[in-house]
Amino acid sequence: MEKDIRFRLAEEKDLDKIVEMLADDVLGSRRERYEQPLPVSYLKAFRAITSDANNELVVAYQGDEIIGVQQITFTPYLTHQGGWRATIEGVRTASSSRSKGVGTELIKWAIKRAEKLGCHLVQLTTDKERPDALRFYEKLGFKATHEGLKLKL
Repeated sequence: MEKDIRFRLAEEKDLDKIVEMLADDVLGSRRERYEQPLPVSYLKAFRAITSDANNELVVAYQGDEIIGVQQITFTPYLTHQGGWRATIEGVRTASSSRSKGVGTELIKWAIKRAEKLGCHLVQLTTDKERPDALRFYEKLGFKATHEGLKLKL
């Protein structure tokens, strides 16, 4: 495991590195546009996320280097007696830091954050084209209890 991994809310200056990490895998390379300058859509999304009190875009870093990212959305539900859930999305680690425990620390940090905010459940999805990611999440205690469906618009 990497040493001295720290976490903080992402800042606008981190956006370039975040998009680079999102684009740096087989699926991300097909759906993201990491180019200079970054498409304005990324800045608009970043500002919408960071201005929403129920969303946190969190980066993992060592020294001055961003080595991971995840988005956590906190959602109130009427089910479970009006409980709150945390949804983890967009988990990525920098290619130079993969297989060094950064992803594990990101997820553990998100779980602790959800507990601190009183969530009764942490949920996430992973693409079926990422079987290694599924195994990773299962090792961390996540279970495939529901079938997720999407409708692309």
